[in-house]
Order: sequence, then C-alpha cells, then structure tokens
Amino acid sequence: MTTGTTTTGTTTTVYTDGACIGNPGPGGWGWAVPDGPFASGAEAHTTNQRMEVTAALEAVRALPGRLEVVSDSRYVVDCFNNRWYAGWEAKGWKNSKKEPVANQDLWVPTVALWHERAGELTFRWVKGHANDKWNEVVDRLATEAAAAQVGRSGGQPPTSLGPADRPGQGTAVAPAPPAPPTTPALRPEPAAAAGPVAPPGHRVVIMGHRPPELGGYGESLFASDLRRRLAEILTGLAGVHPDLIVMTGLGLGAEQLGAEAAAAAGVAYVAVLAFPDPDGVWPAASRAAYRQLLDGATAVITTSATKPASKQAAGRSMGQRDDWLIAHADSALVVWDGKDRTLADRVRALERRIPDQTWVVSPAP
Repeated sequence: MTTGTTTTGTTTTVYTDGACIGNPGPGGWGWAVPDGPFASGAEAHTTNQRMEVTAALEAVRALPGRLEVVSDSRYVVDCFNNRWYAGWEAKGWKNSKKEPVANQDLWVPTVALWHERAGELTFRWVKGHANDKWNEVVDRLATEAAAAQVGRSGGQPPTSLGPADRPGQGTAVAPAPPAPPTTPALRPEPAAAAGPVAPPGHRVVIMGHRPPELGGYGESLFASDLRRRLAEILTGLAGVHPDLIVMTGLGLGAEQLGAEAAAAAGVAYVAVLAFPDPDGVWPAASRAAYRQLLDGATAVITTSATKPASKQAAGRSMGQRDDWLIAHADSALVVWDGKDRTLADRVRALERRIPDQTWVVSPAP
C-alpha cells in the first residue's frame, strides 16, 4: 500500500458523491480516497445528478493510474457498466426522443476520459446511507459544500465533517422519483398481422424465471432482493430516458416483480398479456395479487384475443407474446440463472436486436 491511497494491486479506490439543496438549488460534490486525499466543490444552482457526475469527473481528473470509482449513484455507475455512453455516442448524444442527452456538458468529458484511459477505470455501485464509512465521508463532504458554497481539499482524510445528507434529516434533498410517463390508454385487442400497437416511449422489457427459481411462490429473500435490484436499475434508466416505460407479461415470478419494481421506481408499466385472463387456473391469492398489478398498469395489451384450449396452445401463445415483446424492446432486463434453455433463447434474440441494451440479472441475492 502506498501512503495516501487505498489499492488493490495497483488500483486506487476513490469514493464520490453529490448533493443538492432543493434539487435544483445550491449543490456540492466530493471525492475521497480511503486514508488518503480528498476534495470537494460547490455550484450555486445545479441538480443532484449533475453533482454526482461532477464528483466522478473531478476524481478521475485528479487521480492518475488504475482507478476504481465507487458511487451510490446508479446514474453514474450504470452509464459505464451498462454502456449507456455507447448508445449516446452512436446517436450523436441524443436520447430516445432525439433531444440532447441531459448533462451532456459533463458526460462528454467524463466519457472522453473513459476512452482515453481505456482499461484503467472501473465503476462500482454502493448503497447510500448503509453504514459504509467512506460513502458517508463523501456524502458529508458534498453536503457541506452545498450548504457553505465552498469546497476544500487535503492530502489526508478530513477530520471535521458536517451532517450527512440523510432523507428527512439533512438540508440536501435527493431527487424525486421521475413522474410516470403519460401513455395513451390502450384497450386489449386481437393481434393483427403486425401485432398490437406498442406504447410510446423508451420501452424496457422485463422477463425471466418463475417462482420455483426465485425462492418459492410466496415472498422470500430472493424475491425481495430481486425487486430492489430491478427498481434500482429502472431508477438509473429513468435518469437517462425520461420517457421510460416498462413492458411486462405480469406472469408469476420475474414479470410481476418487474411491475412492482417499476411502481417502486416511479416508472409506468404496461401489461402485455398472451391471451385474456391468464390467471384463470391460479390460486386465489395469486389471482388477487395479479389483478391488483393489472389495475396499476398504465395500459393493457393482449397479443391474442383467443383463450387457448390446452397447455400446448397456451405455451405457443406465450411464446408469440414474448416474440412481440422482443421485437418492440428498446432495452431489456432478463432474470436468468444462465441455465434455463428457453430464457437462453430469449436472451440471444434480444442480444441480436439490442446488444448494448440487454442485461442479464442474476436471480440470486
């Protein structure tokens, strides 16, 4: 270990965070190397997301060599780990609405450094306000800078810090969840030659395992953890695509967890059914939960108006529904353990269509 840095081999770890009073309002950013140098800065009128990106950018600018950037912002971490930047570059830094990518003035130099230092930079997400010592340090640095509107720096960890940016306690306010995008009401309709009309917006499809692979049919640690992880990913995607909308079949397991995660993230979801009343043979408790989720959907699409007469016919209808979802996906989250062959086929089909926007989510906590 070198004095003033924390290393894994030759990699320096740096924690970053941003804060904002009012969002938008006075903001601050901070970064710190465990047991090493730190810095913070302020802006008079900004947003929480801008401060999160600024913190990472300032850390990368200040620290040479191999660097692991640790942030509690999915907006920052997923940009690189999920290659959002590649889509922005390919589209000339325009989003799905053909409008300039938000915070482009910060993202362009950050992504340029990512390319310039190819292989040197990695990003890791950490849960905020979860008793991680160095996440708390940079949180307090950013909050202090936002409140005082002045930054500071040093070669050793700061010895005095202000209050943390905890919801309901500090002065800085985290950004409110994005408002669900408005979507015209779509009534269930039979599949035409080209299928039903897909909803407008950046469509993210969620599909994956049924309950046996997710810890059972009731609530479990697997289901709770997966719902949380899906909500975090959707929150990050909503920061990139303001018109984000989830499409899910509402089947038991990953599809229903996806709808619940969308609701938790403040993102609208559309139920895409393979045929009418797919819950007809489910237990009463499962039917009640399904109907509640169906009522919460922004719209309902049915890809076939005919209810199947056999399990084989039902399987074919569900396969056709999945094909429709894949054909209309802009992004996809597939909950897959890497073994199920049917899901393997779905992943391959999605990766052929949207290779940079298909993410496999492990079902295990």
